[in-house]
Parts: sequence; C-alpha cells; structure tokens
Amino acid sequence: MDGAVVPLAWAGNGHSAAAAGLACHSQGVIGADFPAVLAAAQQGDEGAFSVLWRDGNPALLRYLKVIAPEFAEDVAAETWVWVIRGLDRFRGGEGAWRAWLFTTARRRVVDERRSRSRRPESPAAEVPEGHLPGADPADRALENLATRQAIAVVASLPPLQAEVIMLRVVAGLDTDAVARLLGRSPGAVRVAAHRGLRRLAQMMTEAGVTR
Repeated sequence: MDGAVVPLAWAGNGHSAAAAGLACHSQGVIGADFPAVLAAAQQGDEGAFSVLWRDGNPALLRYLKVIAPEFAEDVAAETWVWVIRGLDRFRGGEGAWRAWLFTTARRRVVDERRSRSRRPESPAAEVPEGHLPGADPADRALENLATRQAIAVVASLPPLQAEVIMLRVVAGLDTDAVARLLGRSPGAVRVAAHRGLRRLAQMMTEAGVTR
C-alpha cells in the first residue's frame, strides 16, 4: 500500500518482535488525505505542511540517530529546509513522498560529513522562520526508554544492516525504494534485512528490550 508503514511480517515471523520496539512508535500515515494535504502545503498552507512534518519528522529523527547520531538534529532541520525549497516541484503519492524525504536526509548526511571533514565545527542549518512547527509533546513522548534502547541496539549493527532496518521498519519504505536509495540490489537489501533482524532479535532479547 502506498505510504503504509511496512508490516513486521516482511522480516519473517522469528524477527517480528525484534522490530516491534522500533515500529510501534512509527509516525502516522496520512493515507487517503495525502493528495489534498500535499496540494495545500504546496500552496503555502502552514497547517498542511505541519501535517507533513508531524507525520514524517519522528521517524526521520530515529533514522538519523542511527546513521548519524552526532548531528541528527542538525541534519533533520536542514532536510526540512530542502523539503520546503523543493516542495512545489514534488510529484507523487505518499510512498514517493516518504522516499524523497529520506533520500534528501541521507544526502544531507553525506554533505554534512564532507563539510565536517574540512572544518570541525559546522553551524546548524538556518530554518526559515515561521515554516517549521515547534516540537510537540507527542513527539517527545515517542522518545521513551524502550525506543531509545531499540535504536541503540540497531545502531550497533553493521551500517548497511542498521540502515536497511530503519528504512524498512521505521521509514516504511519498500524493498525497491530502499535499494534505489542505497544504490544496492533488492536482493542485497533483503539479505541485509534478514541478517540484521536475526542479529537484532538476539541482541534485543539479551538487552531486555523485547517483552
């Protein structure tokens, strides 16, 4: 389903519980209202843009805290700046929107690492005033202990496995979208997901994260 959070069954029955700590607090899915919300946001409706932001930002931050924990918040802010700049040119459904959001974030991570390799201190991106909503208490509630533990465990996996799991389970992207984003074959993505979730199940059980 376009834009739907991926069912945990994709990973195999033995690994569903391992991913539950990440997916149970995933962002909502806009669903049938997405075309209208997108069109309004593209026309400058800040309320509609807030819907896009509140839907995507929690998962975006969790993803960035795994692949770039040292500057996750800075990159998230910069990602939304790029989204604002390119929003009127975006075309596609909710699945394409999520793929674009996470692809934009990954590119910003690459750019930030290049920038920091040239200069140790890099200022946070300036966000246009009045465009991004303030932090919502519901967003902070997503950062409960179980979620933080799960993210920490995922971050300890090999980088490819960790990123595939976050993109599949938290971002809700399908295998083909993840393969395109990472420049890998769908088969390689499936193998990385299987191996990562098998290891994740073991590690989360040892850490006492799963029920």
